Amino acid sequence: MKVFTKTRLIAKRFRGFLPVVVDVETAGLNPERDALLEIAAVTLQINHQGLWQRHETHFCHLIPFDGANLDQKALDFIGVDPYHPFRFAVPESQGLEIIFKPIRQAIKAHKCTRAILVGHNASFDLSFIKAATCRTGIKNPFHRFSTFDTATLGGLAFGQTALARAVQKSGMAWDSSEAHSAIYDAERTAELFCTIVNLWDKNCN
Repeated sequence: MKVFTKTRLIAKRFRGFLPVVVDVETAGLNPERDALLEIAAVTLQINHQGLWQRHETHFCHLIPFDGANLDQKALDFIGVDPYHPFRFAVPESQGLEIIFKPIRQAIKAHKCTRAILVGHNASFDLSFIKAATCRTGIKNPFHRFSTFDTATLGGLAFGQTALARAVQKSGMAWDSSEAHSAIYDAERTAELFCTIVNLWDKNCN
């Protein structure tokens, strides 16, 4: 009888890709021009019951890159002062290494080929990650264009495309006062993604 370890299950489940949930907070909508201010990345694991769940959360505040645009409406929306000393922000290159190092380690540990970004409206998050890696010259561990989008998956599974509504429809709580921080949104997105994958796997096996 074959024994399927968690490592093998993760490597096989998505064609060798390791899903990593990412949320970014930015000073606008243009990845080439507007500052990337926060990144949160959540790695996933399979528990002893064979269910996907959150594993580790990695996070950093970023200093706006030289010449970055800071849209005040965007800053007001996310509630961030980019130059507040208590942000303990780091340069983009350092921040990317902080986020990418555990992702690369997880790719290796799970015998995957590379990471694939999971996000709510994932193309937005990926576009800012790609722009930052181009500016810094740091190798991007994520697939260049493929993503898993929980806006689409939430619409399919629960009939809701907004993150808050999809999370609530799935049976989980949503705290509006915590929303629009990279950590909170990434962790709720991770829980939503895991719930959808677990439901699919349960109904298809």
